[in-house]
Amino acid sequence: MILSTTPTIEGHPIQEYKGVVTGETIIGANILKDFMAGIRDIFGGRSNSYEKVLREAKDTALSELAENARQLGANAVVGIDIDYETVGESGSMLMVAVSGTAVCL
Repeated sequence: MILSTTPTIEGHPIQEYKGVVTGETIIGANILKDFMAGIRDIFGGRSNSYEKVLREAKDTALSELAENARQLGANAVVGIDIDYETVGESGSMLMVAVSGTAVCL
């Protein structure tokens, strides 16, 4: 399955459009990660624990998007948009929503 943020795949003309597909995931970060991120905010540096959670959420949403495209008979998704939001009390949860157009190349 080819996943791309571009509207086309160079060298592979789109033969058929299957429709819009989406993938979503909501993931929480635990209190230890929140505490460690707070310390990093004070002293500077990157929050590896939050970066890992962010990557996991994005990968899960993209996997769901690819599976939805596969179910439509597509072999690629083009024009993918990735959105990140915080949800829940105090923004304690991270939501990643992805959408794109399922196509056959």
